Amino acid sequence: MFDTLSDRLTQVFSALRGRGRLTAADIDATCREIRIALLEADVALPVVRQFIARVKERASGEEVSAALNPAQQVIKIVNEELIGILGGEERRLRFAKIPPTVILLAGLQGSGKTTLAAKLGLWLKNQGNTPMLVAADLQRPNAVQQLQVVGERAGVPVYAPSPGNGVGDPVAVARDSLEEARRRQQNIVIIDTAGRLGVDAEMMAQAVAIRDATQPDEILFVVDAMIGQDAVATAQAFLDGVGYDAVVLTKLDGDARGGAALSIVELTGRPIMFASSGEKLEDFDLFHPDRMASRILDLGDMLTLIEQAEKAFDAEQTADLAGRLASGEGFTLEDFVEQLSMVRKLGPIGNLLGMLPGAAKNRELLNQVNDKDLDRAEAIVRSMTPEERRNPKIINGSRRSRIAKGSGVAVGEVSQLVTNFFEGQKQMKAMFSGGIPGMPPVPGLRAAQRAATKSARKKNNKKKGSSRSGDPRRAAELARGGQGGNASGQPGNAQGQGAGGLGNLGGLPGGLPDNLADQLANLPPGMFPNQPQGNIPAAFRNNNKNRKKK
Repeated sequence: MFDTLSDRLTQVFSALRGRGRLTAADIDATCREIRIALLEADVALPVVRQFIARVKERASGEEVSAALNPAQQVIKIVNEELIGILGGEERRLRFAKIPPTVILLAGLQGSGKTTLAAKLGLWLKNQGNTPMLVAADLQRPNAVQQLQVVGERAGVPVYAPSPGNGVGDPVAVARDSLEEARRRQQNIVIIDTAGRLGVDAEMMAQAVAIRDATQPDEILFVVDAMIGQDAVATAQAFLDGVGYDAVVLTKLDGDARGGAALSIVELTGRPIMFASSGEKLEDFDLFHPDRMASRILDLGDMLTLIEQAEKAFDAEQTADLAGRLASGEGFTLEDFVEQLSMVRKLGPIGNLLGMLPGAAKNRELLNQVNDKDLDRAEAIVRSMTPEERRNPKIINGSRRSRIAKGSGVAVGEVSQLVTNFFEGQKQMKAMFSGGIPGMPPVPGLRAAQRAATKSARKKNNKKKGSSRSGDPRRAAELARGGQGGNASGQPGNAQGQGAGGLGNLGGLPGGLPDNLADQLANLPPGMFPNQPQGNIPAAFRNNNKNRKKK
């Protein structure tokens, strides 16, 4: 949706990076390029003017001039202002104090209200609620049947007393649904209303009548994000005619420019609550302005990626796989296929890679990523025997030919998959051992290895006994068995370490013998290599190595 805008803004900020100081001309040129990028993305002109004015005011102040990296500070300002025009922070549903909570969906025909009703019902159901869908769109052909089908797929009950196709009273259906929800003990009611191909008085009057009959806790205006600036005019007309509390954007996975999302909040003053980004019922979640702004500026959306992984991955399965990954050799082709199936649960690979920082710079490479490549890889592994999956080293030429025929691919693809698997196995082993240049080892692994080695050395030292000392006086003490005494034969400190912190010296002060200096002075010359020898120059102190050979 925002690819074009993201590419333009990435180019604008690339020209700023590396500059130690930004002049007024640089700021004006940057704001001009941002203005053009927003207008090309179908953002409403009043919104663009207000956005550029705020960015220019902040970029010209002390906030940027005093920054160590002015370019990064400008990006930070644009990011914060984008978050502002997208709503600032996520808006959550308000629940009624006494159930059921009534949610009314309104919008034009074709905006995706019926499918959205099932998506919202599934989302609420996964959060522990008991929603019920109400078929109050009795004008569009087969609208009731469509709601029943998607409701069954979502596992959410549907209240549809009227057949639709122009038969029935939508206001009575909506009113009776509240009593039906109380009888079934459903705590949330989602009412799907009729739409038109344009804003007209009849549609507004029907929506107002349903609103007055049900007194909804939330009125959500459903907007097709692909209709451009006309979405703003439609949103304003519904706000004046019916009124609503928040906006839901649909079809965010389309290739439109996405200016509606950046205009509605600023012009109507109503936040975006939900966003639908795919055809599946699971492609639906709260709208996070900060994450959307981050994706527009090509800063990635790691939080959404992590949340999707937490929903799709089983905790025990992931922990078991991580343990096999740590061993390196324990990672087999069976684990590889298991990983593929886990990743496929997250959706198209291109969408996942698009959430990573810097995706806009590699968009051409991302467009070449095809989910069918993963399907072929899985087919190759499935065509192997269990022994071949556990030990790919036994796959010879004849086995590769058999695997290629079984999976419907060329022999070269089988060979490439096996080669890539061995390379990945080596990289994982190197990663967990810290063998990759510039990459630290897995936290805690190296420390545990050092602790185990140190413990083993201590055990070996205890078995071998105390080591011999290089000090002759200390060696004599050990030979006499006087380990508790000091150099003069006096008993040492009971703890083996005096108050001064020096072991076997009785502590300082007062722990050293009075005649220690005399005893050291009377030692035979040359007994210790480093023993002082009066005023003799260092070059001649029992050091034959320093003499030049003639």
